Amino acid sequence: MQDAQAQAVAVLGRVLAGRNFDSELAAAWRGMPPGNTGQRALVQDLCYGVLRHLGALDAMLEPLLDKPLRDERLRQLLRIALYQLLHTRAAPHAVVDHAVRACAVLRAAPAKGLVNAVLRTFLRRRTELQSASERTEVARYSFPQWWIERLRVQYPDAFAAILQAGNQHAPLTLRVNARRIARDACLERLAAAGIAARALERHAVVLDKPLPVQQIPGFAEGLVSVQDASAQRAAPLLDARDGMRVLDACAAPGGKSAHLLELAQMRLTAVDQNPERLARVSSNLLRLGLAADIIRGDAADPDAWWDGVPFDRILADVPCTASGVTRRHPDIKWSRRESDIPRFAQRQQAIVDALWRLLAPGGKFLYVTCSVFREENQLQIARLLELNSDAQRVALPAEEFPDAPQQHAGQILPDAVHDGFYYALLQKT
Repeated sequence: MQDAQAQAVAVLGRVLAGRNFDSELAAAWRGMPPGNTGQRALVQDLCYGVLRHLGALDAMLEPLLDKPLRDERLRQLLRIALYQLLHTRAAPHAVVDHAVRACAVLRAAPAKGLVNAVLRTFLRRRTELQSASERTEVARYSFPQWWIERLRVQYPDAFAAILQAGNQHAPLTLRVNARRIARDACLERLAAAGIAARALERHAVVLDKPLPVQQIPGFAEGLVSVQDASAQRAAPLLDARDGMRVLDACAAPGGKSAHLLELAQMRLTAVDQNPERLARVSSNLLRLGLAADIIRGDAADPDAWWDGVPFDRILADVPCTASGVTRRHPDIKWSRRESDIPRFAQRQQAIVDALWRLLAPGGKFLYVTCSVFREENQLQIARLLELNSDAQRVALPAEEFPDAPQQHAGQILPDAVHDGFYYALLQKT
């Protein structure tokens, strides 16, 4: 355990300093002995757990320190140990003992006494410290205060539920390849393999317990893909049909592109700026036996890659704060700044303005984010409609987007099975 704690210390330190979480976790895994899946899983759990509960962990840690810690590695180690004591089944004495040993692994042996004293004091005062930490919203919700305040203003009746959902473990949801297998047949294959699962809307199946994709029947053969249920609504909403020219303007990592190709025989152009993420589009389509025109380019600068022929359908899954998917990416809560919202909004405006002119008359344009902030969603669409007299909003299916206040139309809020997503469908008149 002490090796896993030490490795998680290194990952958390770099992530909270601004590095990419997925990249840092992957780098830590590469440094482990091959086949050591147990330690990989433990390091991942420790990192995710600390980032999910960081606000509460810090609120309980602070009263236990007589003076500020000079070594940030010790702060990460204590956060990890507190997470284990509060949220895992690990024996308390083992957590403390291994955290003390981890000091040697971190080459911080003189701190053994401090780590031991802090953790043992926490065990004695646990109830008191937990109760005291609930007095602050940052500790209660484990989100930055600015984030809490923004949601309180925009969703006064739902902000607490949004925050709580953002800290839950995300389900593993599959998209059934409708071109290759029916959803009921997929459920039968899963049941035959002893994997409990249930159907959601359209092509979605959610597993009762997450599994590595290598253990999911049909994944390697392209019968299923991993995709959240909210994200699976994009392709059907776009209503692309055989023979159409379709653009996925911010395509990586390719889930929505693949879903579109599973539903109709179209000429799909998939564009993205990031070459590494664009390679994932190719990989995903190859596994599924699908093909598209894959182009490295900027959605906000189509003159550099567009052939001049209008598209019948355009999907604009634009870059955003990702405020609706914090349960899958808990680092986002702590890496984002309030000033990022107008920066993303400016980028979204540039993409929408550039892409609208690529749409053929009568064509449909689907605007998508995985955000819950109105500045990236409803306000963007209001601006598009104001600036483009040939843009008309199309009503979304009532069964998938039940009646909601007008200011929240098209917004899916995170819950037990859905990530937070926003959809707006427009047609060029």
